[in-house]
Amino acid sequence: MAASALSAQAQTVAGSSRTVTAATVSTNQTATSQNLGSVPSGTATSEVLGLTLRDAIARAVRYNLGVIETGENARNARGQRLIALSGLLPHVTASATQTVNQISLVPSGISQARIPGVSFPAVIGPFSYVEAGGNLSWTLFSYESIQRFRAARTAEQAAKLSYNDTLDAITLTVGSIYLQVIEATSRITAQEAQVRNAQASYDQALRQFEAGTAPRIDVTRTQVQLRTEQYSLSVTRNNFSIAKLTLSRAIGLPLGQPFQIADELPYADISPPSVDEALRLAFKTRSDSLSARAAQKAAERALSAARAERYPVAAAKGNYSAVGSTFEQSRGTFTFQAGISIPVFTGGQIAGDITQAEAALRQRSAEAENIRGQIDYDVRTAFFNLNAAIEQVAVTRQNVDLANETLSRSKDRFAAGVTDSVEVVQSEQSLASANDQYITALYNHNVAKLSLAHSLGVARTDYSQYLGGK
Repeated sequence: MAASALSAQAQTVAGSSRTVTAATVSTNQTATSQNLGSVPSGTATSEVLGLTLRDAIARAVRYNLGVIETGENARNARGQRLIALSGLLPHVTASATQTVNQISLVPSGISQARIPGVSFPAVIGPFSYVEAGGNLSWTLFSYESIQRFRAARTAEQAAKLSYNDTLDAITLTVGSIYLQVIEATSRITAQEAQVRNAQASYDQALRQFEAGTAPRIDVTRTQVQLRTEQYSLSVTRNNFSIAKLTLSRAIGLPLGQPFQIADELPYADISPPSVDEALRLAFKTRSDSLSARAAQKAAERALSAARAERYPVAAAKGNYSAVGSTFEQSRGTFTFQAGISIPVFTGGQIAGDITQAEAALRQRSAEAENIRGQIDYDVRTAFFNLNAAIEQVAVTRQNVDLANETLSRSKDRFAAGVTDSVEVVQSEQSLASANDQYITALYNHNVAKLSLAHSLGVARTDYSQYLGGK
């Protein structure tokens, strides 16, 4: 009954669902890469802002560009689901019109007809009528539309999980930059101490030269070392300023807002789980893995929907209107149609849709397996880096103590005239190298702990347990 009209309606609904699902399934299922962009918010003030690690991450969650874009992707996926759902629900429209007509009979020749005793006017009207009513169209059953909706719903879940994964990635990014600022601060402190040591050595060499107890070369040598340390201090301060600017950029601070780091995050041991336990936890909880599996499920349902394009579609449509010269004189009229449409020949469209859906499913399956491999790599690498960093911190701490002791003895020997300035300069260089290695080891240790939290999928929620901070 009314098969052609109902077929057109069913094809329109199915076609729109097909387009929506294709866009939804293509939602990016991998974590957003570390993004240093942001949307600056607020107005800068002259007051120096004390920025804790918690504050930095909280701002990044709100203003980082990667978080914003992934959040909007999740909203877009929700819209796709609602569009797919609309293909399963009735569509109702209402209308009210008033029509005024005047018809000329001249073009048709009726007004000039010769019938004895009958005359026809050249114009009929004007006359008017009103009409008010509603229209209903409903795809009663379409397995394709059902599967499109299920695919869109699963893709929405995947997009939400991808957003959670982005929060984890941004926590790692911002946490690492925050640690870089702390590292740069420590380097400035250490380098300032090196400048003071070099200045003291130069002053002592100059006094001894003026007293005639040391050659001119000792003065020149210590002066060169002083200028070298001053140059290194300038570079270190510049690196510190750039690190702060990078952090400000990543978390969306107002442009030009002065701030200082409020957390020191000293060395602290943690008790991580075993590698096997960590892998089980990561496979179970990491949002990128869950998102990839959801995307694979959505692709399976999209393939089922493509195959269901061959199935019959049952649809109905109806209209009820009140028509009359006025609303008071109107009379009710209605029409109702129901029927089934069966695709017979679509010119290869269904086969093409199935081929595309199969390709998309293979892509999503490969991505899911790749993420499993990436999780294994991330967890094992995090443990390697953590264990190495723990050893490096212990070794470099001892090396700093030894270098300080060596420098103290060299200064005493130089003051006593037992040795020249070469030994002092070499000791100062050894101390500078030891301090640099120790600061690097501390930074690597903190980054390794944060990377371990990220590899387990808990960086956003448990970063403070791994790093500390206010």
